[in-house]
Amino acid sequence: MDNEFIFDLLHKAVKHGEEIGASFIEARLDNLSLTTINYTNEIITESSTRERKGIGIIAYVDDTVGYSFTPVLTTEAVKETTKRAAKIAKASAFLSKEKETFDERDAVKDIAERKVVKHPKDVEFDEKIEMLKRSISAIKENIEPTSTTAVYGELWGDKYFVNSEGSEIYWNPLILDMRTVVTKKVNGFMARGNDGVGSSQGLEFFENEPYTPETFGNNAGKYCKEQESAVSAPAGKTAALIGPRLGGVLAHESFGHLSESDFVMSGMSPIADRIGATLGTEHATIYDTGLTSKGGLWLPYDDSGTPTDDTIILDKGILVGYLHNRVSAKRMNTKPTGNSRAITYMFDPIPRMKNTYFGAGELTEEEAIEMMGDGIYAIGTSGGQADMDGSFLFKCSRGYLVEKGEVTKTIKDAALTGNILEFIKRIKGATKNIEMFTGYFGGCGKGGQYPLPVGMGGPILYADEVMVGGEK
Repeated sequence: MDNEFIFDLLHKAVKHGEEIGASFIEARLDNLSLTTINYTNEIITESSTRERKGIGIIAYVDDTVGYSFTPVLTTEAVKETTKRAAKIAKASAFLSKEKETFDERDAVKDIAERKVVKHPKDVEFDEKIEMLKRSISAIKENIEPTSTTAVYGELWGDKYFVNSEGSEIYWNPLILDMRTVVTKKVNGFMARGNDGVGSSQGLEFFENEPYTPETFGNNAGKYCKEQESAVSAPAGKTAALIGPRLGGVLAHESFGHLSESDFVMSGMSPIADRIGATLGTEHATIYDTGLTSKGGLWLPYDDSGTPTDDTIILDKGILVGYLHNRVSAKRMNTKPTGNSRAITYMFDPIPRMKNTYFGAGELTEEEAIEMMGDGIYAIGTSGGQADMDGSFLFKCSRGYLVEKGEVTKTIKDAALTGNILEFIKRIKGATKNIEMFTGYFGGCGKGGQYPLPVGMGGPILYADEVMVGGEK
């Protein structure tokens, strides 16, 4: 898109809003391309590309806020949308219980570009399909599957932001994702294996181990085959190693949401008003950041034009911060953390996470296994739930029994259950290495906005006691 034209259009929204009585205007534009390819049982069942383009306007009038949007990129449409947002703000004034105010700041002018070697817009469709075929071919080196699925997704484009302070920001989001799933009927049950990951890198990401299509296929087949001889997970309290994917889900779903400022201010969160409290062990640190060298989601700014600096939520067990937008930061006398996010231009930004993960420790994987001695090694999750009281239940997509410091058997039907505020008191160590993930498929849901791309991950965590649900 023509940057000069878009910025001029957004500045017109700001000017018009101020002319009709708004005290502050934020205008943002999304211009995104989303592609999905599904290759199921060696047939292309979906191959689609769609565009997501439009402008969202926030108007502040008498310390209340109104929001409106339009997919039409003309001066007339943008002015009408701005007028509508201002009217909504005025109409909401008598209902508003809290003032929507925030601290002023200097204008931010930035062009943040994600530069990659092989941008998906420059790669032929056939090459992307061939990646899926290569992954499925690799599955058959391990097993004869009952069914196979390989999917590829990409999101890329442009985001623009302008406000009454004179900020003028451009950045180009990018997410690629590839997943491979295989099932096989074995002795009356359906064994399943899967592998794959998303990234904010170019397609060169899938040319290097361990992220090649062949590795995804080989691993999916291997994990499926392991299920043929899997034993039932032990039920009850046990020590556990928690892999980066499952640990990332715990950091995000079970703790991260509790730290979002809207839940904190409403009193819904059990960690409200507990800054400075010791909640976990010294091995429990949780971060939320927009930029990480470890992988995950590349997010230089939130949807209110705030830089996404590193935020420490939990520091060696001590609660030190929450996740803020500009309004909540003002109310709680702190700084915005770059967590004002919206799923599309059609939604008003709300406090949401970025890349949420447990911090690294000092152990190697081998040392963590040896330290635990006996327990389970839970890797990945195939779903579950978390509630606002901190309770959670997550099924393990893959797991192993550890006996006398050795990984011995594959387990099945394992589920971790408990409360995150108890779990972080049981963390006794973490590995040095961190793995981070993001994704085109799935995402975070909140306030009717799903799926929002986020990142998560972390080290391997060692917890000396967790509750495991299983057949025995």
